[in-house]
Amino acid sequence: MEEKFNKLKDIIRDTDSLLIAYSGGVDSTFLLKAAADILRDKVVAVTATSPTYPDIEVEAAKETAKKLGVRHLLISSNELEIDGFASNPTNRCYFCKKELFDKLKTKAEELGLNYVADGSNYDDIKDYRPGRDAAKELGIRSPLVEAGLTKAEIRSLARRLNLPNWDKPSFACLSSRFPYGTEITIPRLRQIENCENILREKGFRQFRVRYHNEIARIEVGEDEIQGFFEKDTRDYIAERFKENGFTYITVDIQGYRTGSMNQLLTKS
Repeated sequence: MEEKFNKLKDIIRDTDSLLIAYSGGVDSTFLLKAAADILRDKVVAVTATSPTYPDIEVEAAKETAKKLGVRHLLISSNELEIDGFASNPTNRCYFCKKELFDKLKTKAEELGLNYVADGSNYDDIKDYRPGRDAAKELGIRSPLVEAGLTKAEIRSLARRLNLPNWDKPSFACLSSRFPYGTEITIPRLRQIENCENILREKGFRQFRVRYHNEIARIEVGEDEIQGFFEKDTRDYIAERFKENGFTYITVDIQGYRTGSMNQLLTKS
């Protein structure tokens, strides 16, 4: 891990200046911290606001960047206006990332920064990630991948650096809650966002609400599934989810796992 961290520092140093696609998650925060320590004022964090990115995540990103003392910019994006995105094809993320990285490259040129980098880690290359194709096409750097740093190693290093979100649960844009081929709309995104806020209010940390038309399939960390054995909790969540348009509310006994919607692709 130490060798990888040193390699990351060398990679960052060689860029001389950097614009970082900053989501506010532990990966991009760790990359931002490492870059800021080396490049100082020649690193800028940019976060894209969009209907698929909840307000609570935007505010958390702003707060963390402020604590790091890094210049942080917001740009507007709306994936639903991209041809081919809302129909939710299997390469949906490609369209989203291509638009985002195009905008970030333009912003980097305006600011006189040499490279655009994202927070992809080495574990990400093991999953189906069509967004990485867009990154490769547009020459976006992924320093954490280049250094070979895994999620667990990044969390360990982030904790050592006293980053406030070192143990922040993993998050993906709300579009990932829909099975491929299911149309993504603003009302459906807000439905999912509201229901995930309900789980957050009840104290759950790692979760996803997966959309299956009238069915909400809840994934939570395995150590949190037991929380649904409490009748008051179940009744409250069921009532609130129904208020938000779901008819049936289920809990996935396998718990939360990254890319669970990709299982259908594997079967196909």
